[in-house]
Amino acid sequence: MDAPGRTPAAVLVPLYEEDGALHAVFTKRREDLEQHAGEISFPGGRHDDGDPDLVFTALRESEEEIGLARADVELVGALPPIGTFVTSYRVHPFVGLIAPGQAWTLQPTEVDVVLEYSLPALVAGHEMKRLLRKGVPFRTHTYTVGEELIWGATARILCLLLERLGSLVKASGR
Repeated sequence: MDAPGRTPAAVLVPLYEEDGALHAVFTKRREDLEQHAGEISFPGGRHDDGDPDLVFTALRESEEEIGLARADVELVGALPPIGTFVTSYRVHPFVGLIAPGQAWTLQPTEVDVVLEYSLPALVAGHEMKRLLRKGVPFRTHTYTVGEELIWGATARILCLLLERLGSLVKASGR
């Protein structure tokens, strides 16, 4: 099903249109988690043996983490899978359209808060940064909105999405 030595995982990239701009939905993970603590990510997770496919995984995890019902997601595509460097996941991103104004139900043992950012605001906050992870320096795409920093696999997925949307998304402070 996936690359040797990598654990298959899937995320949903939930998008909605509001005030003339597309917005993306993220989760901020709890600070006390063993993996990816305090990081901003798309809802998703590891493929379970009972999941028929990775689309199911992304939708199941989104429902578990933020209460987004599968029936409320219109799948519109997939982005190329990416690997995580530290945790050895191969993450398969699926893009889905949702209605604005969702009432989120958070999984309290995993999710601290749901964050919603317009794509123009994310584009405006994009830069390549040199970060330090476990004492090792590396350059990576980052997106900063307010006090929040999106980096790692989530930033790489976001970069793939924004490349595909191209001129449909213009940077702004929104």
